[in-house]
Amino acid sequence: MTTNPTNTRAGRREWTALAVLMLPLLLVSMDVSVLYFAIPAIGADLEPTGTQQLWIFDIYAFVLAGLLMTMGSVGDRVGRRRLLLIGAAAFGAASLVAAYANSAETLIAARALLGIGGATLMPSTLSLVRAMFTDAAQRATAIAVWSGVLTAGVALGSVLSGVLVEFFWWGSVFLVNLPAMALLLLLGPLLLPESRDPHPGRFDWLSVPLSMAAVLPVVYGLKEIPSEGWNVRYVVSITVGLLFAVLFVHRQRTARSPMISPTLFRAPGFTTAVGLNLVSAFGVLGSAYFTTQYLQSVLDKSALEAALWALLPSVPIGLAAPLAARLVGRGVNRAYVVAAGFAIAASGYGLLAFAGPDTMALVLVACGVLASGLVTAMSQLMDLALSGVPVERAGSASSLMETGAEFGGALGMALLGSIGTAIYRNEIPASSPDVARETLGGALAVADQVPGLAAAARAAFTSGMQGAAVAGATVLAGAAVLAAVSLRRVKVCTNETPDEPSHLSPSGV
Repeated sequence: MTTNPTNTRAGRREWTALAVLMLPLLLVSMDVSVLYFAIPAIGADLEPTGTQQLWIFDIYAFVLAGLLMTMGSVGDRVGRRRLLLIGAAAFGAASLVAAYANSAETLIAARALLGIGGATLMPSTLSLVRAMFTDAAQRATAIAVWSGVLTAGVALGSVLSGVLVEFFWWGSVFLVNLPAMALLLLLGPLLLPESRDPHPGRFDWLSVPLSMAAVLPVVYGLKEIPSEGWNVRYVVSITVGLLFAVLFVHRQRTARSPMISPTLFRAPGFTTAVGLNLVSAFGVLGSAYFTTQYLQSVLDKSALEAALWALLPSVPIGLAAPLAARLVGRGVNRAYVVAAGFAIAASGYGLLAFAGPDTMALVLVACGVLASGLVTAMSQLMDLALSGVPVERAGSASSLMETGAEFGGALGMALLGSIGTAIYRNEIPASSPDVARETLGGALAVADQVPGLAAAARAAFTSGMQGAAVAGATVLAGAAVLAAVSLRRVKVCTNETPDEPSHLSPSGV
């Protein structure tokens, strides 16, 4: 196995390879939201039960979250390029099955396979970025691109869904994956170097079910709480997951060859980066829970109109992460850049707290400010976490960051959603029908039967959004202070050294 030269700057080959890596990342992130507008058409065609419809929508994210740590560790052992290509083939095959599914059961199974494929692709892309870009400034720029594509993909998924369903049939939202995966399978072996841990030890099979038992119940409980409330079933689910998390951590501390090496948490700033990245995801999905409903239900936009308007806040994302990388490259302390990102995001939530039932421009500006700040913070936290760990453990490190983000997103929806729901139920007129007191959608469904109910429900929902925005701003302001204090003295190795080979070889041997 050859060693990457010290301080080697990436050239055209590496940047072209980065563009190729962005294809699977974009599609994996888009698949989180690509069914937003396809579900009605799927319901009419396949006639799923209510439970089946929920699983069609949710099982992709559940499987993805549950397998991220496993697949990150597998990539470190078998090779990240090899796992990436296997995942691309699986993702493409599952997309084909999903597109032509003739039953709800088949579509659920295909979505589960898509989740497995996505879990192989996400940590592989980020760990390969870490391996290809050994120059600190170039690596920061590459990770900034990675962060921007990941965030933009979620927004693009819903828009693509709306356009394709409008002009084609629902299966087309899955067929768009095939050309990109075919291109990756064709160009990947030519452009991407193989990268793996040369001394991985035996794979710890017991950690696989423990990790899934820790992640899935918590994510499930947190995702259901915003719509169903703090039901005992969901609280028990979260508690069970946390108990398994304790067992998983104990296993990693005591096993001879753990799935996630505890030494990762001794890397400079790694633990703080994981925690703050969780807060970033908290802010992203916590706001999305409200703004998507605001555009559709409060402003009464069609699904496609709402999706197109929601694209506007994504425009500044493309500038935020590269600008942050440039500031750090010019000597600005990373702690202050991350803190500034959280502070900007907090001000975005602050703007959202002044939204009214007819202030679309203010809401879109608030979302743009919020997204720009969080992408600034996320890109630098990703770079910090990966720069401080050995390249042979990049897969495990990236999977931990991504798993933390899954937790953070679910937590943001649960906590901020619960605050918004509580305020909504407090402000909706007491004489309203029970269904109207539950959700805004329920109120609008019976609005014709009660004069003035629609306006009252929209005002109550907006008040709930304002209250959640105040809470979100408080959390992000706290994260800004924490970042400035805890990361100020963190120093990481800026380039590979002769004592830390990156174990790269174009041939993969």
